[in-house]
Amino acid sequence: MIKEKIPITIAETIEISGEKEKSKKLKSFMKEFKDFTILDKKKSDELKNKLDSLNIYKLNEEAIVSLINFIPKDAQDVMKILPEISLNLEEINKILGVFKEV
Repeated sequence: MIKEKIPITIAETIEISGEKEKSKKLKSFMKEFKDFTILDKKKSDELKNKLDSLNIYKLNEEAIVSLINFIPKDAQDVMKILPEISLNLEEINKILGVFKEV
């Protein structure tokens, strides 16, 4: 039975999976998808905090997790990852600024 639904990053999924063997299988599976970059939990949390600190009210937790999982490289990527959220150019540039280091 599902008690609650919480969006989590790939890094959090790997950590929650616990056992090393399960984590290895999950990482291997995720690498098959070229659009995913697997970050460690520390980097994932850091990005989550930075995105949250931008104070873009349109970015809910689910949107932030999606951005971290796909790591946008340009404005078009941001719009593809978040098609249901209307962001202006300034907001998109702030988001991309967070991912420049990745």
